[in-house]
Amino acid sequence: MVIILLEKVPASLRGELTRWMIEPKTGVFVGKLSAMVRDRLWERVCTGNTAGAGMLVHACDNEQGYTFRLHGPTSKAVVDFDGLSLIRSS
Repeated sequence: MVIILLEKVPASLRGELTRWMIEPKTGVFVGKLSAMVRDRLWERVCTGNTAGAGMLVHACDNEQGYTFRLHGPTSKAVVDFDGLSLIRSS
C-alpha cells in the first residue's frame, strides 16, 4: 500500500497521480503500486512541485512496517524516537 499526501500542488500533478491511484480526499492518494512505479511517481511529485509539499508513506521491512519520505515545506515533520518514526506538527 502506498499513500501520497500533497499540499499546495498544481491540479495537473494531482491529475497525473489519479492515473495510478485513487484520491479519496483532496491531496490524499492511495494505491497499490510496484516499487518502480512508486519511485517514479515520487520523482514526479518532487520535480513538478515547486511551491507545494508532499509526503510519501509506503511499506518497508522495519519495526513499524512502513517508512516516510518528505519533500518541500510540509506542515508535519518526521522525528526519529529511539528507532520509531513519529509525526510532529510544525
